Amino acid sequence: MPIPLYNRDGHQCLMFTDLCQEGGDVVQSNQFLIVDGDTGALIDPGGNLAYGELYLAMTRHFAPAQLSAILASHADPDIIAGLDRWMTATSSAKLYISRIWERFVPHFCKAGKTAGRIVGIPDAGQRISIGRSELIALPAHFMHSEGNFQFYDPVSRILFSGDLGASMTGGLEAQQPVGSLAALLPKMEAFHRRYMVSNKVLRLWARMARTLDIAMIVPQHGAPLKGRAVAEFIDWVEGLPCGVDLLNERDYTVPA
Repeated sequence: MPIPLYNRDGHQCLMFTDLCQEGGDVVQSNQFLIVDGDTGALIDPGGNLAYGELYLAMTRHFAPAQLSAILASHADPDIIAGLDRWMTATSSAKLYISRIWERFVPHFCKAGKTAGRIVGIPDAGQRISIGRSELIALPAHFMHSEGNFQFYDPVSRILFSGDLGASMTGGLEAQQPVGSLAALLPKMEAFHRRYMVSNKVLRLWARMARTLDIAMIVPQHGAPLKGRAVAEFIDWVEGLPCGVDLLNERDYTVPA
């Protein structure tokens, strides 16, 4: 069942947390449906493991044929590997993804399926109309992908943050927004130290994030952050050594 993150005046943000079978061989992931009036968009719809359940679940709230956009934060399989099936299910929805990935994602599809339907987002980001509203693609490069975007909804004030803010939890635990960061840190610190490229990009992101009115940060893995956890998370990642900051010559030696 979807988790309603926002529902007011015809604008809805729905989160799906448990569509993939959980276990040691599958990472938990979230998928998102944004509805404004009679138009909708999917954010990070996932791969084939999520497709069937997501399609059925969303039909109870919105007709998939009316999707105008599929937004991908980056090109990982858990983000967009089900693209071939979504291109079949929707006849006109465009895929929005970093322009550095627009010639790679057709490999997920049958030949010709994506022709004329991929919009490469420039590095600086852009505004994407969804019904009467819009989603803002925000630069989030190297967190963790080279071409990476987050999507901010000015109506709900939700930042869909991709892998930034992820915590390693199960689908049921991911349904509960967290108001204090401390309890989540053991489930997110190792992930961020490995998957974020450097503290430099985290500092740049934190500076940008503080210019936004954010009610909730909702990652692609794990639980949403709300209330004071939003500012606590921004402060935490701003000072986090990670990625190349932690490497030295011992990490680049020939195996014995």
